[in-house]
Amino acid sequence: MTKAAILALLATSLLAADDQQTALEQKAKSTFERAVLSAQPQLGETIECVQAQAALLPVASRDETPLTYYRKGYCALMAAAIAENAAGFRDASGAFDQAVATWPGRVKTVKGAAPETGPSVLMVLSGIARLEAGAEDGGTRDEMVVGVARNTCSVELMTPTACQAVFRTGREWLGWMALRRGDAKEATRYLADQPGSFWMHWVAGERAFAEGRYVDAAIAYGASIELWRSTQARWRSDWLARLGPQPHLGTALTDLGGARLLAGETAAAISALDAALAADPRNARACYLRARAKEQAGQAEAASADYNLAVRTAFAGAEDLVSGEAHLYRGILMYRRKDYSRAEEEFSSALNADIVADMRADAVAWRHMAAVAGGACNVSRRLLEQSLGAVSPYFPKTDAQALMATCANSL
Repeated sequence: MTKAAILALLATSLLAADDQQTALEQKAKSTFERAVLSAQPQLGETIECVQAQAALLPVASRDETPLTYYRKGYCALMAAAIAENAAGFRDASGAFDQAVATWPGRVKTVKGAAPETGPSVLMVLSGIARLEAGAEDGGTRDEMVVGVARNTCSVELMTPTACQAVFRTGREWLGWMALRRGDAKEATRYLADQPGSFWMHWVAGERAFAEGRYVDAAIAYGASIELWRSTQARWRSDWLARLGPQPHLGTALTDLGGARLLAGETAAAISALDAALAADPRNARACYLRARAKEQAGQAEAASADYNLAVRTAFAGAEDLVSGEAHLYRGILMYRRKDYSRAEEEFSSALNADIVADMRADAVAWRHMAAVAGGACNVSRRLLEQSLGAVSPYFPKTDAQALMATCANSL
């Protein structure tokens, strides 16, 4: 073969390769645009979009590579939201991370200068995807904090409106994480631009509850739940809306019932707790609070039945039938039956098991109260008095104080 023929063949091969790359680029962009611009993106078109980006990546230019990773991540995010697929969310997060990692390669930097960082919206998208996959950790939170604070986007990725929607969702997740840590003040800071949101109403309820304003807490919790119910249909039809943290209705109704109980609204409390158990029959705490509400309403037999139900439900949800929560509820049931020695044993068992902090404080006080009620006035009365400072609002302090007074009079 002559040199001219070899050169001609090489030119033909290069032209064919260019044509192939151009076709891959066009398909990658067209499938992305079709999925993104669709009012109701379908799972099939989002998967086709992911596959088109994956096909382009091996031959993508240095300038195009991070954009391709972004498109792959975004389509994977849509697909995962539609299919509710945790693995898909992890894939989306990985693609966004790759977009961040390859972004500095798009431009040549001056020697010694720091490489260009990608738009921080990529960090937020990656964090949202990880949270949707159930991977809440300190690293994810820290990355989200940085990404939201930088608040940078690029028209190469999305419109300014779409970008701000992502940052708003990121702030919503940060507010949710703050609530989980019990930091209502930080939650308020992140949710301040969403005054009409479920979570902002919920923060108001949490703050009121912490301050002992139980009527206000119940009002705020109730408003949150009604807002959630009224917007559920829209959230189901809007894939992007699904990416924000969503409340567990059974838990929310339980908190509402608890606030109403402490506000003295026993009938309304029982109604809310009935709804909580209808939403989640495995909710032992709702059984316990309903028992307390029925007790306050003078329904002793119904309260006893709910204490029993709380015990069974807590044990059913425990690993290896070890549940500090269940022992606590059984101890209260024994106490109400005036079987103080067995009650004290159950409270001790609760403290020897894994039990959350506020329940632990209650179990300590219940154990001392059972001992006092059983006749051990001298030491146990003082211990009971000391323990009352740490109990939850649901602990019957009035009963404890009456018992201590009776004990003191008998000395």
